[in-house]
Amino acid sequence: MTKGKIVAIATGAISILIAVAYLILVLLLDTRGEMKPAPISQTPSPVVLSTLV
Repeated sequence: MTKGKIVAIATGAISILIAVAYLILVLLLDTRGEMKPAPISQTPSPVVLSTLV
């Protein structure tokens, strides 16, 4: 085999490994369940300063 062919095969194998690892990561993150937003009631309310003229 030529050097270019070996590099092409190695690059393709690395690409496939990265793709499979990505799919496994997405599968694991997806099986964690429903993502719930942060509660709004526990955030501090903004302070309003008004001036009397």
